[in-house]
This record gives sequence, structure tokens and C-alpha cells, in this order.
Amino acid sequence: MKVEREIAGFTLPFAAGILLISLAGNHFFSSHHVWASASLGACSVMLMHCIHPSHKNIGTIGRAFLIGGLALCLGIFCGECGKILSVSSLDSGLLIHAERYGKLLQTAVDSIPFSDSQTNAVIKALLTGEKADIPPSVTAAFRDSGASHILALSGFHLGIIYGIVRALLSVLGNRRKALILRAAATIAACGLYTMATGAGPSIVRAFLFITLHETASLSHRYHSTGSILLAALFIQLVISPESVTSVGFQLSYAAMAGIAFIFPWLKGLWPGNPYKDKGFTKGVRWVWNSAAMSISCQVTTGPLAWIYFQSFPQHFLPTNLIVLPLAGLVIPSALATLTLHSLGLCPALLIKGTELLVSTMISALEIIATM
Repeated sequence: MKVEREIAGFTLPFAAGILLISLAGNHFFSSHHVWASASLGACSVMLMHCIHPSHKNIGTIGRAFLIGGLALCLGIFCGECGKILSVSSLDSGLLIHAERYGKLLQTAVDSIPFSDSQTNAVIKALLTGEKADIPPSVTAAFRDSGASHILALSGFHLGIIYGIVRALLSVLGNRRKALILRAAATIAACGLYTMATGAGPSIVRAFLFITLHETASLSHRYHSTGSILLAALFIQLVISPESVTSVGFQLSYAAMAGIAFIFPWLKGLWPGNPYKDKGFTKGVRWVWNSAAMSISCQVTTGPLAWIYFQSFPQHFLPTNLIVLPLAGLVIPSALATLTLHSLGLCPALLIKGTELLVSTMISALEIIATM
């Protein structure tokens, strides 16, 4: 907790500074160069106070305010620089090639011979984020059941990709060199997928989370979910300050904040030792944990959903308990179908099985939407 508090004491004021500049727009801060220079000057003054020997005499609370003020001014500086430079809008050759790969991925999904084209459309949305071909009735079912977030590429999707890649690379063993190779290959694969799918704020957050987790694991450093989340927030805002105004960015970090700081408490309310559970008790604990995670996310994302959309997903609990596990089966099955079909080795049974999973998920959504 101490590490998390220290990171939060710098990251949150930094994010507040960027958000302040973003919300103010161009009306109040008419001269970006002036405000960038002023905030940089304030940073320099406070940094000198931080490193000067006399800072030890101001006390713990004084140091906290000093560091928070430094972070706030640094956030203002980064926000202004983001407006001046617009670094995040620059295209690179690697990104262009990755986007081409994304188009090829969409074409490959369309070529799978499912009997119903809506299966291709749903799988394309789940794997690439392209939702244009989904029938309006299916889109309505996702929306009315509160499952629209399943179609929006996020940490959920990249997390499944991450799990699959890790499982495939586990054959390399657990020696030091093998672990380094596994981590590098995992980060590279997840990074390529992130760029190929457009590198949206929420999936970039998930990629940074994976990268920090793998790096911390290799270095045997303490890495709680909260500390990694805060570190990812800082890095993403440094790279792309304007992301702070993205609804997807805000919802993604809000959901992860619920998982990091609320879920452990709710999960611990169920009595007993999870390592000693057997049979029915284990199943009941799984349901409780799933419900606890869903509630944790809604506590932190619900206010934002109401602010932006004036709505609250009233069916979030059955949706996340029923549809989310189904989506967790659809994505690996779809990836296996896509890979084997591209190689000309896909059995008809796998194609039918994947289609059945998709139709079952859609039917569940339609039932929940009418509740």
C-alpha cells in the first residue's frame, strides 16, 4: 500500500494538471507557449525545493504537498506541450504496417465460411474492433443488455490474447533466458495486436499494463495491480496527454481502479479459504468473485456512464455473469478457427462450434435485454 500511495501522490496530481488544461480548452489558455513556460518554471522551483537539504524540515505533509504541486505543474506542462507538438498524431511506418495487418485480419475473418454472416460480423468486432457489419438487431441486443463494452476493444480482449500467447510460449520453459524470451515475445505480440486494432486508449492501457507486469515479474519487483495501474496511467498521459478526454480512456481506467481497489475487499467478504474449496463450494465462490468484480467495475464506471450517456446498465450483473464468460470462450475459439482456416486445416466441426458459441451469446443477450 505504501508504494501505491507514493505513486498515487505523484500520478493523480499529474493527471489532474493534464485534465485541467484539456477542459480549459483554448479560451482561457490562449497562449500555450506562455503557460508551458510558466508551468515549467514552477516545476523547476519546486524541484529545487525537493532536492535542497532544507526540504527535510518541512515535514511529511509539506513534502506531500510539494510533490503534488510539482506533479500538477508537470501535468500542465505536458498538456500544453501535447497541444503544441501533437506528437501522438504523427504516423510511423510501423503503425502503418500494423494497420495493414489489421485490414488483412478483417478480410481473413470475413472469409471463414460460417452459415450466418452475422457470426463473421460479431467475430470481426471482437477481434478487430470493426463493428460496421453487425446487424442493427444484434447491436441493439448488446446495447440494451448493457454489453456494449464487449464489442469495444479493451483490456478484456487483449487479456485473452495475452493468456493465449503465454500458454503457447510456456513450452519454452522457466529458465532465466527462456523467461526473458517469453516476456519479449509476449510484449511484441500484444503490441502488434494493439497497433493493428487501432491503438485505442483502452487497449493501449491494457498493453502498458501487460508490459509493466512482465517487466516487473522479470526484475522480481513488487507489482500490485494498483501500482501497475497508476504507473500505466502516468506513462500513457506522458505519451498521449489528449487521451485524458477520451471516454474510453476514462472508463477503462475507472474499471481497472474498481478491480484494483474495490474488488479485493468484496472478494474477501466470502468466508473460508479458497484453496480448500471443493466441488459446489468452489463453484459458489466463483459466482461470488465474478459478481464482486462486476459490482466493483460498476461502482467506478457507473457515474461516468451516467454523466456521458445519462444511462445506467441495469442488467450489468446477469450480463457479466453469463455473457462475459461466453465471450471469453468465443474469442479463443474464433482465433483457433481463424488460424486453422487461414492454414487450410480448419475442421468443419470447429467452424460449427464457434458459430454455436456466437449464436448462444447473442441469444443470451436478447433474453437479458428483454428482462
